[in-house]
Amino acid sequence: MFTGLIRHTGRVAALQQHGDDARLIVEYQGDPLTAEVGDSIAVNGACLTALQPDRRGFQADLSAETLACTTLGQLQPGDQLNLEPSMRLGDSLDGHLVSGHVDALGSVRAVIPQGDSTLVWFDVPERLLPLIAAKGSIAVDGISLTVNETDATGFRVQLIAHTRQVTTLHELSINSPVNLEVDLIARYVARLARFGPSAMLK
Repeated sequence: MFTGLIRHTGRVAALQQHGDDARLIVEYQGDPLTAEVGDSIAVNGACLTALQPDRRGFQADLSAETLACTTLGQLQPGDQLNLEPSMRLGDSLDGHLVSGHVDALGSVRAVIPQGDSTLVWFDVPERLLPLIAAKGSIAVDGISLTVNETDATGFRVQLIAHTRQVTTLHELSINSPVNLEVDLIARYVARLARFGPSAMLK
């Protein structure tokens, strides 16, 4: 489980194909994570298992499912990454509960400067629209954001300067793909509303 607050970043050192799978090699930028073999680390919002960690970085295996359902298969050497270690008991929950399970890919519709902030519209798959609400939370590339507005095809957020500076969101441009994870509670409420309480037992 994660919070969606990004305090560490890295870059892609290499993405090595192994049949239908791949091995991602990550180098830290700035302060390194304290990671051990087997730890969960969210990379651009996708929960991965740390392999061969040291003070320079770590490696992670990407399954065919992960490559198909996230943007990680599109990474190139040098690309920046949002990194977040999993929560520990007693950690402050400053963002919102993020599982690291990417629901779908979205794309940037518009990037609009507004003073020191930036408005960004994202288009999302139709099936996610009922799970996204104004003033609710959503994770975009692993970053906890507040939804300001929704419309028929997506949603809008307002990025403060700090968020753009310390995450990969300063790189966003029209049509940029992003990993999306809807609010965990919204996902289960929607299932209950559709199937009733018995759905939680199936």
